[in-house]
Amino acid sequence: MENQSLTTITDRNVLLKENERIDELQRNGYKIIQNTEKFCFGMDAVLLSGFARIKEGETVLDMGTGTGIIPILLEAKTKAAHITALEIQEESVDMARRSVHLNGLADKIDVVMGDIKEADTLFPAASFDVITCNPPYMIKQHGLTNPDAPKAIARHEILCTFEDVVRSAAKLLKTGGKLFLVHRPFRLAELIVTMTEYGVEPKRLRLVYPYADKEPNMVLIEGCRGGKPRMTVEKPLIVYKAPGVYTDEIYDVYGY
Repeated sequence: MENQSLTTITDRNVLLKENERIDELQRNGYKIIQNTEKFCFGMDAVLLSGFARIKEGETVLDMGTGTGIIPILLEAKTKAAHITALEIQEESVDMARRSVHLNGLADKIDVVMGDIKEADTLFPAASFDVITCNPPYMIKQHGLTNPDAPKAIARHEILCTFEDVVRSAAKLLKTGGKLFLVHRPFRLAELIVTMTEYGVEPKRLRLVYPYADKEPNMVLIEGCRGGKPRMTVEKPLIVYKAPGVYTDEIYDVYGY
């Protein structure tokens, strides 16, 4: 029997491939294509899109964009002039481009295939006002099972390290430009030291807690290229007020 894994959807003639689905994003009617067998976006990407501060008319680069969730959410939430999405995995680039097309955002979002480590050869120096990144959290050795799997690449520092992210951001940000990151608290000391070493001064930090009485499991950080030393630590962000029930702030971030 002929493989029926390709399905035409919507009047934009976007194709779904095997194991792919379309998810609603609760913002501007936007949707995203994801592959349940590869890697689906998590809360960290959504929280980063809510944490990032982007002024009207600014240009944005999302490094390691995956399937394009952060650029699509930022386009819905901000008045950025243009958003560029950089991703190294071909399958993810393909899904991101189809999601951009699905939402009619080709004039607002470009998806570029490339390596974060070589980003300064793909874009002019000091060409972005804002850079966002949801980088791999785990160092290469931590629980790594299949180094070729998309999930492993997204979660482990296989293809790039945190230093690679900050080094490239420092080259591509304008003076005074902002870098917004989401990461894990257990690496917080390393994150701050690395950002400072490359002249991206940490300016704002917020810890994310699953419950008010639990340890934080995410950290949101804003850095400024060429900024002066002074960091604001914001109030904690609590995800759940009861099992399965988000806090009001989380509902607001998601747009429910």
